[in-house]
Amino acid sequence: MNILSEISNIRKVEVAIDEISVNYCIGSDAYGKILIATLEAVNNAVIHGNKTDNNKLVNVGFEVEGKVMVVTVRDEGNGFNHEKIPDPTSPENIENLHGRGVFLMKRLSDKISFIGNGNMVKMKFNIV
Repeated sequence: MNILSEISNIRKVEVAIDEISVNYCIGSDAYGKILIATLEAVNNAVIHGNKTDNNKLVNVGFEVEGKVMVVTVRDEGNGFNHEKIPDPTSPENIENLHGRGVFLMKRLSDKISFIGNGNMVKMKFNIV
C-alpha cells in the first residue's frame, strides 16, 4: 500500500494490520509487536525520510509466508545509517525525546534489515 507522507495516514496502516491479523489469526503478542514496530517504521519514513512532504509516498508491504509475516517500509528520502543511531538506553540519551523508533523496531521484530541507503526496512515477525 502507498500512503502520502502525512501523519494522519498512519491510521490506514494500522487498519491494514488489524485486517491481516484477523485474516491470519495472529495472536495478541505477535500483533502488538507487529503493530508497534510497523507504526514506528512508518512514522520514521513520514517524518525523517520524507520530511512530511505530502508529495512523497511511503510504501508499506505486508506478506505472510507460513508462520512468518514480513513487513517492508520504504520512503523516498535520502536514507540513513542505522548503525550510527545512538543507543537510547545509554545514560546520556535516556531523556532524549527522539531516537527510540529504530531501537523498538530491532527489539520487537524477529529479524530486521535496512536495505540500500537505509530508506527501506524489512522486518520479519514470527506469528505463531
